[in-house]
Amino acid sequence: MASTVIHMAIAKLVNKKLKRNENRLLIGAIAPDISKCIGDTKVKSHFLDNEIDNIPNINKFLDKYKDNLNDDFVMGYYIHLYTDYLWFKYYLPSLENNNVVTKLDGKKVKLNGNMLSLYIYNDYTNLNIELLTKYNIDLEFLYNNELINISNKIEEIPIDKLNILFDETIKIISKSKLNKSYLFDIKSIDKFIKMATKEILETIK
Repeated sequence: MASTVIHMAIAKLVNKKLKRNENRLLIGAIAPDISKCIGDTKVKSHFLDNEIDNIPNINKFLDKYKDNLNDDFVMGYYIHLYTDYLWFKYYLPSLENNNVVTKLDGKKVKLNGNMLSLYIYNDYTNLNIELLTKYNIDLEFLYNNELINISNKIEEIPIDKLNILFDETIKIISKSKLNKSYLFDIKSIDKFIKMATKEILETIK
């Protein structure tokens, strides 16, 4: 899945057009990832068809919550799912060619087991600070308790446990470092963020 900071960046750009409550939208945009913090699978929170497929079933979400998209939190949740859909459907497949990836230094690496996941996780960590700066993302919403204004419209996640996700997000970002990544650089991710933002805005329209 796209990183938490990538989700924030896309939600923030989308909101430049929507002009919703940014804190509520950003909380919604990271909320589906509560599942990994509480030891649950992504199937429910990400509206997956099964445990193998990482691509959210957007129609399944809309069938249930389309009438709630006027709620900023629900809209943020939708933006998260659509971002993951684009990430797994189009972006990640473009990196891999017959189980071989090309690193930024041009070296080709044969993938075994969960190597791609390890590379991606490392890149996320390396790029966090750069992305936060580039997209001017204010993390204040992670520290202030906005949850009191969020009704539990999404049955698939425990709203009352979102503080666990906030704490984990703060912890990951605080450990982030600027370093050369293996597969991603800011240009590659910036291209994805802009593509996803455009696609999501066109769909919302």
